[in-house]
Amino acid sequence: MSDNIFEGLDEYLPMDDKIFKDKKPLDHRFLPDNLPHRKEQITAIARYWVEALKGTTPSNITIYGKTGTGKTAAAKFAKEQLIDAAREKPVSIKVEYVRCTDFNTEYQVLTYLCQKLGRDVPSRGWTKGEIVNAFRDILKRNVYGRNLILIVILDEIDILLEKDGDGLLYTLTRTDNIAILSISNYLNFKQFIKPRVSSSLMDKEIVFPPYDAEQLADILQERSNLAFFEDTLEDSVIPLCSAMAAKEEGDARYALDLLESAGDIAIDKGSEKVLGEYVREAKDVIEYNKVKDVIVTLPTQQQRVLAAILKLTQDGEEITSGKLFESYKEISKGDAVTYRRIFDFVNELEMLGIISTNTVSKGRAKGRTNIINLQIDTDLLEENLYSVL
Repeated sequence: MSDNIFEGLDEYLPMDDKIFKDKKPLDHRFLPDNLPHRKEQITAIARYWVEALKGTTPSNITIYGKTGTGKTAAAKFAKEQLIDAAREKPVSIKVEYVRCTDFNTEYQVLTYLCQKLGRDVPSRGWTKGEIVNAFRDILKRNVYGRNLILIVILDEIDILLEKDGDGLLYTLTRTDNIAILSISNYLNFKQFIKPRVSSSLMDKEIVFPPYDAEQLADILQERSNLAFFEDTLEDSVIPLCSAMAAKEEGDARYALDLLESAGDIAIDKGSEKVLGEYVREAKDVIEYNKVKDVIVTLPTQQQRVLAAILKLTQDGEEITSGKLFESYKEISKGDAVTYRRIFDFVNELEMLGIISTNTVSKGRAKGRTNIINLQIDTDLLEENLYSVL
């Protein structure tokens, strides 16, 4: 038998990690005992859910906010608090969290919920009607000896709706004793919901605003106390991470990534302290990896649109939709999509943060037009884009 591949790799482990005592608190999925600057939003969720403690099905809720604004953490925090409060009450409440990136069809979600509620159903092979009936059977009154109230948290619901339509919401809103908490990064996700479903959803909306630099600093300070050994962070580290993340639309995930990466760089350099300069290095590493991951996974036609934007930017051109389409056609060499489809690609690239668009007036005779601008470094884009085209 050959030697184990992990033998002899001890040299790659830090001999004596004097930086991190526990990395888990720096993971955005970590649920701390306290969520700074989200008491108002958590309390709003609780005010709607408190009805469940009286045996009444609570209202449906939708929470909005950009990435890294604490939506998922707040929902999970409220979930734990509700389950804890229900232990002292004569009610049966279950709260199930569903990530729609993992379960993105009605069948998958209902199968998962059935399994979590103790009913063994196949992950494939049944008709939609069979899985819906199996799910509803579980929710019949007195199935747990008492009335069961089920709260379903649907995180990143826009992904499921775009892929599979609103069938799941139709089923859930027409099943007794179920409340839904939907989480979305986009205010316009309800465009995927038909009026008949929207009217029965009747959801209460809670908006999560972006964190500012001072709030991010509070979050990082609490997490760093759990994650780092004492006196390992230079005074400038947390303010730098907070300021940089505040510019990224108040993204706490980005702030945590910066802090963790800066700590990793300190270890790589053999330093016993995390310095401010390591935060700047961490930013470059994160930006590079982010751009690389996005570009590699883009469809070919979208990569060509991005290449056209890059070329026009390097040529110093003002990028209008018309100029972009002409440049894109040259790059595509006969394998081009329609002018209208280009607008879809531009919108998607803008959502990814790679470009921005701005509508400007060209005067009464010429009307209005969209001007497109790159939001990432051209050298960084060129290096990664031309390696896949």
